[in-house]
Amino acid sequence: MDALTLFGLFAVSAMLVCYACEARSPWFVLAFAAACALGSVYGFLQGAWPFGLVEAIWSLVALRRWARVRRV
Repeated sequence: MDALTLFGLFAVSAMLVCYACEARSPWFVLAFAAACALGSVYGFLQGAWPFGLVEAIWSLVALRRWARVRRV
């Protein structure tokens, strides 16, 4: 496995773990947004720009969710 593949595995695994733990703390929502941003970087580096674009949007959605959950 090359470094890019390991980076992608880390990013997607972090997304999964953070998404599963979102109900525990708003910080997991923020961590999910960061993991989505890493997934976006991975997608663009890999050359799969549609994946990178969707992950970037998903990261922005998660940031909005974090801002909303944090206020409550």
